[in-house]
Amino acid sequence: SAKDMKHRLGFLLQKSDSCDYSSSQGKKEKISSSQRLSQEEVRKWADSLENLIHHDRGLAAFRAFLKSEYSEENIEFWVSCEEYKKTKSPSKLSPKARKIYDEFISVQATKEVNLDSCTREKTSHNMLEPTLSCFDEAQRKIFTLMEKDSYRRFLKSPYYLDLVSPPGAGCGPENCKRNHTHSLDCNSNIISQCA
Repeated sequence: SAKDMKHRLGFLLQKSDSCDYSSSQGKKEKISSSQRLSQEEVRKWADSLENLIHHDRGLAAFRAFLKSEYSEENIEFWVSCEEYKKTKSPSKLSPKARKIYDEFISVQATKEVNLDSCTREKTSHNMLEPTLSCFDEAQRKIFTLMEKDSYRRFLKSPYYLDLVSPPGAGCGPENCKRNHTHSLDCNSNIISQCA
């Protein structure tokens, strides 16, 4: 269920520095305290969608939120475009572009993203000779759509609020006044309204 997924995600995001992760070389390394998720990092996610999705754990939290809303195709498309732009070999451009197009943009796409007909047509035309920038306009449109819609809902959701609020710290009006110097200011732009 969505509640279980949120709980697991919260646990995953709060891992201590004793947890291991695999590096790209396959070696096991300790996660340093600077790589742990801090309240400051979580608060930066509220500054912009870019801050959120360019942070691995922020992206994971946002992806889990979108999955709970059955709209994860937008972030999956955005991530696929980012990975596509890192393609080094020209011979791999066309098959990778075709895969992204078939999965997210074509009329029969399994995870079709919401694009206007003009952008969809332009992207289809770009498929004739795929370049690293052939999805740029479509990716920009989807980013803007997420920024104006799902990102704002994410910031008001338990997926974000549970991470930004210290455990057990209520944000009722009495706490806002009494804990004026508390590290989490209830009047900040992160939490627009107190409960």
